Amino acid sequence: MPAVGDDPATKPSVVAIGGGHGLSVTLAALRRLPVHPVAVVAVADDGGSTGRLRSDSERVAPGDLRKCLVALAGRQDALTQVMEHRFASGELQGHAFGNLLLAALEESEGDLMAALGVVSDLLEVRGTVLPATVEVVDLVAELSDGETVVGQVAISASEAIERVHLDPEPRAPDAVVEAIRGADAVVLGPGSLYTSVLAAASVPGISEALGELDAPLVYVCNLRPQRSETAGYDVAAHVEALARHGIHPDVVLHDPAEIGGADQVANATPAPLARPDRLAHDPALLAEAFGELVRRGC
Repeated sequence: MPAVGDDPATKPSVVAIGGGHGLSVTLAALRRLPVHPVAVVAVADDGGSTGRLRSDSERVAPGDLRKCLVALAGRQDALTQVMEHRFASGELQGHAFGNLLLAALEESEGDLMAALGVVSDLLEVRGTVLPATVEVVDLVAELSDGETVVGQVAISASEAIERVHLDPEPRAPDAVVEAIRGADAVVLGPGSLYTSVLAAASVPGISEALGELDAPLVYVCNLRPQRSETAGYDVAAHVEALARHGIHPDVVLHDPAEIGGADQVANATPAPLARPDRLAHDPALLAEAFGELVRRGC
């Protein structure tokens, strides 16, 4: 991790890659540090409100983008709160308002990147939120028995996953590749290994940029295996899955009180990371762990 200073104009850039609640936790942690966070967000989700919007009109999944915008919002008022509001009845039942806003702005502004810019201004976002791709894609998993599973929801319910890729093969936006190449550090995770972290990191352009990094690459391991998707995984198994996709972290942050199997993992770094209820990572503890990496020079 880079050394940090107090001048906003000279804040180091930290790119966080993934999706879902895990990426939001990482962004909440980075907000506690004097850095410029850049979120690179998976957009292949096909469940819930996002899945309905995808099926109704060809567009990338907006749900995780919405979560990241809210996580980095500079204003904490009714506008930020309503981004997460879900309609309780009628034709809009289950839809998150923020998803509908992004979809509407994508149409009125002409593209998703412009829509993200408008919402970022509205919410006074402190950082940058970028999609891993602007192309409509499906996540595809190859299982150890040779079976192929299509769709994030179906993959999350599958076991013995070997690899994932996106179909049709997309490219990452230039802004994403430039952000990774210019980053002072890159963070992967936490979050669903295949359906969030690798759904973003395996996008062509992103995977190549990660392989050419001069900056440190930090992987935040999950607190426990995820039912079906990573059943039986320890720290080493998470890292081996990344390696199968050509990703080799310089540092692997893990909470030894929650998950084992780090003894043989190079650069494994233990730290308390769990919330008191042990259900998710604690942003304050994660920020402290990032700060320790800064002090150690990563």
